[in-house]
Amino acid sequence: MKLAPADRLIVALDVKGLEEAAGLVEVLAPVGVRHFKVGLGLFTSAGPAAVEAVHRLGGRVFLDLKFHDIPSTVGRAVAAASRLGVWMTNLHIQGGSSMMRQALHSVREEAARSKQGAPLLIGVTVLTSMAERDMADLGLRKTLKDQVLYLAKLAKSVGLNGIVASAQEARIVRWACGEEFLIVTPGIRLAGPEGLFPSPSPSKEDQSRTATASEAVKAGADYIVVGRPILQASNPAEAAQALVREMGAVS
Repeated sequence: MKLAPADRLIVALDVKGLEEAAGLVEVLAPVGVRHFKVGLGLFTSAGPAAVEAVHRLGGRVFLDLKFHDIPSTVGRAVAAASRLGVWMTNLHIQGGSSMMRQALHSVREEAARSKQGAPLLIGVTVLTSMAERDMADLGLRKTLKDQVLYLAKLAKSVGLNGIVASAQEARIVRWACGEEFLIVTPGIRLAGPEGLFPSPSPSKEDQSRTATASEAVKAGADYIVVGRPILQASNPAEAAQALVREMGAVS
């Protein structure tokens, strides 16, 4: 999918509360950042008010709650997300085909009822915190890359708009699933001046499969999700602009 570099960036609002999240949106929206991730931490803390704050400040929300439950429960959850007007939300593909189909039915039904567009619905493949050893721990015999590819194909066959996967699997997913299938890539880590792009200390790093923004785009990612390299930067707006320039050089 052809996107402007600035539209590829999703900033993860992985902060403690609503005031801090709103402050970041106020800083980043004027430099062209449109997409913001509201995840489990912020949503648990602030609830729908977090989504409403981003919307009020002109942003679009990727509601990253990774739904994984019985089909009827997930159906109600994604319908509620649709009513919040989010741009995109996600669920765990390993919840199964029936769960994914119910989610799709629910967002479409809610969109028809409200006469508003349905949010993009994407599936989580294998968390970017996981490595090959974790596959064995779960009793899975596939390699990590094969598992991601299998789940991506399953998501596409059901009708999801795309998947969440690391840059290390993006290229093969793009090859297998086509250009219109969305790939959203977290785990972005950038090299650069220490004050601009701080790296997590080894003791605090919880991602196993990371990449730079340019590597992710070259591999086929449509969107990148960036948290700490922006949130912990001395100048978050400048860090976001540098990311956009980096992606513009390769896209």
